[in-house]
Amino acid sequence: MKEITRIIAFYETLKRKADVACALAMVVYVEGSSYRRTGARMLVSEDGFWEGGISGGCLEGDALKKARMAILKSKPELVRYDTTKGDDNQIGVGLGCNGVIDVLFIPVDFENENNPIEILKKSFENNNKPLVVITNSLKEPELLGKLFYFESKQSIDFLKNHLDVGLFSEEILALEKSKNYNIDNELRLFVEILPKPITVYLFGNQYDIYPLIELLKMLYWEVRIVSEPNKIQNRENLTIIAPSDFSENLLNKNSAALLMSHSLEIDKKNLRKLTTSTVKYIGMLGPKTRSERILNELAAEGTKIDSNKIFAPTGLDLGASTPEEIALSIVAELKAVFSGRNGGFLRERELPINERNQEIFKFN
Repeated sequence: MKEITRIIAFYETLKRKADVACALAMVVYVEGSSYRRTGARMLVSEDGFWEGGISGGCLEGDALKKARMAILKSKPELVRYDTTKGDDNQIGVGLGCNGVIDVLFIPVDFENENNPIEILKKSFENNNKPLVVITNSLKEPELLGKLFYFESKQSIDFLKNHLDVGLFSEEILALEKSKNYNIDNELRLFVEILPKPITVYLFGNQYDIYPLIELLKMLYWEVRIVSEPNKIQNRENLTIIAPSDFSENLLNKNSAALLMSHSLEIDKKNLRKLTTSTVKYIGMLGPKTRSERILNELAAEGTKIDSNKIFAPTGLDLGASTPEEIALSIVAELKAVFSGRNGGFLRERELPINERNQEIFKFN
């Protein structure tokens, strides 16, 4: 989310200048290993500046040239980088990535309210609606690079000559992750499911919440502090919710809650409120015996608790001791939980680090 936010900010700067053209480079297909996955993007200005990235740095140099060419031609272009071949003329050879990466370069027209960055902004403003980009079109080449966000079947009505709009709309609505589609071997689409923003609710006002706030802001996650406002330092640019105003209805499956009050009774009271919410993660600061006491007392009074949501003590086992180290262990565990990972050592992982898109799904 941070990268997209910075790309949009860079775009706004270029738009105000109005005399520096730019192009969007977007990874739309990956097969095998690569540093970045589908949806990675960078915005390149014709004067050689850029924001974002499509690799670990190995492809950016060539991407600058390709982006400038797209600007010059005022025409999108799909470029394949194949680092699996031993061709010395192939960009990326010798890096050991062993992957195939398709990058779509789309020139950005500031005057067009439906240019790719404006569409990205609109998707954000509409609860991260799925993005659809046409990555190949044999019969209608002018469709290459068309990018739009999906809101209803009317969004893809112009594709009715290629597919069943109603069925494909249902397909998009059911997606949980990005996919590539091949339509009758003449049209390829990349449907990107943008991640929903993660909101972390911090229940507490002691000094150890501040390193957490800094780390979460660095990730561009949303932070909500549940506390009496007058107990929070440097309240500017912070969202603070008074305990009397807090409701479990504020939480959803993209939310996490951290109980950090340092008061057993207050943490127990807050946990009681959270048990009926749809929150994905509830972390409890402090030793295991303390958490077990709170959970046992709530169980004794008849409060039902989903133990799968409870992480007590909160955080990964990093040997953390200072507030900053504890914040790191908590944020690392949050990331692991929301990514569906266990948070172990990567050297012990038998599967690839990232899921590999080795299939283009057919739809006809």
